[in-house]
Parts: sequence; C-alpha cells; structure tokens
Amino acid sequence: EVQLQASGGGLVQAGGSLRLSCATSGFIFDDYSIGWFRQAPGKEREGLSCVSNSDSTTYYTDSAKGRFTISSDNAKNTVYLQMNRLEPEDTAVYYCAADLLCWVDRPMNYDYWGRGTLVTVSS
Repeated sequence: EVQLQASGGGLVQAGGSLRLSCATSGFIFDDYSIGWFRQAPGKEREGLSCVSNSDSTTYYTDSAKGRFTISSDNAKNTVYLQMNRLEPEDTAVYYCAADLLCWVDRPMNYDYWGRGTLVTVSS
C-alpha cells in the first residue's frame, strides 16, 4: 500500500523557518518523483516544488524559488521541504504527493497523496 505522510508543520512567526518531511512507503522510492503543494483556505491547491528521485533533478515554482529548498534522502525514503523567511501568505495546509514524473505545477497529475500538515505563519 502506497503511503505518504507529511509532517513538520506548526506555528511560526514571520521571518522564521520550518522543515517539512514527507515519509513514504509502499513503492520504489528511486523510481518516483515527489512534489510539495499547499492549499490555503478558499484557494486552489498550489504547486511549490518537486524532486525526481531517479536523477535528483529539482523544480520550483515562483512561489517557492529563493526561499524553499527540496531535498531527498533515498536511504530513508523521505523528502524534505526547507522553508525559510516565511510570510503570513505562506499559511496553508502543505501536502506531498508521488508520481512517476515531476509535475511541479500540476497537482491533478499525481497518483498518490498524503495527508497534509498545517503551517501557520503569524505576523
């Protein structure tokens, strides 16, 4: 059974940092890409970043460039999203998802999703 579990969310002040983790199981990690997305109340799900575990290529959308960094620990089957200089506008539920390809801005293309983790940034 494919499972993804996002964790690491919480309450942080503006300007602070958080590192999210996406623990995975049930599939061959090296064959898949893992993407990070977020969804704020009343808004559509938004792509942030993706890593292709087969060749370690990373992708970022404009919302994540310069502040967020994706990384992958193949030994632990876990992907991380380091988020720095957080802003109140970053408040959302953050999700990770898995697919064979890296669709950084197309959440509808992902086959597998984990439950999200809430990030709240206070001003």
